[in-house]
Amino acid sequence: MSFFNTLQRNLLAGAGLIALAGAAVADAGHEDAANIGQSGDITHIDRVIEVKMGEMFFKPNVFDITKGETIKFVISNNGRAVHEFAIGTEEMQINHEAEMREMQKKGMITVNKLRHDKMRAAGMMHVDANARLLAPKEKAELVWTFSGDAPDILIACNVPGHRQAGMHAKINITGAHS
Repeated sequence: MSFFNTLQRNLLAGAGLIALAGAAVADAGHEDAANIGQSGDITHIDRVIEVKMGEMFFKPNVFDITKGETIKFVISNNGRAVHEFAIGTEEMQINHEAEMREMQKKGMITVNKLRHDKMRAAGMMHVDANARLLAPKEKAELVWTFSGDAPDILIACNVPGHRQAGMHAKINITGAHS
């Protein structure tokens, strides 16, 4: 089972309220999941970073983060296509892209629209602690604590073909947060 499917199983959804057990992301017991950190505490945010997405870009495209820092990402899809902001290792991104390809084949995602009705019907709601999937002109927030020890964490759009076309951003993790 992939990392993103593991996360999805840990979701609790009801009456439009969605919660995730963030420890699943950083739990060392998940052999197939790299430790990239976990959902951040919204009452303790060290920094806010605004991120713009569009056709095959993230702005900024390099993020300098101190290990242990909690970042609130405010993400805007300024493009005309569906885009994703996903934090993970290269392996995680590859695995997640396969799931996104399946969602696209089943009509849950089109070039410029998210079909939440089809996602719900298939039990494949795209609600991951470390990712946001946005339709054109949508905004979202993601709070993440970079406490993990996985090397080479990056941000990518895993809509099929987007990462390969250059839609990825580098994360430089340095030092330790005080």
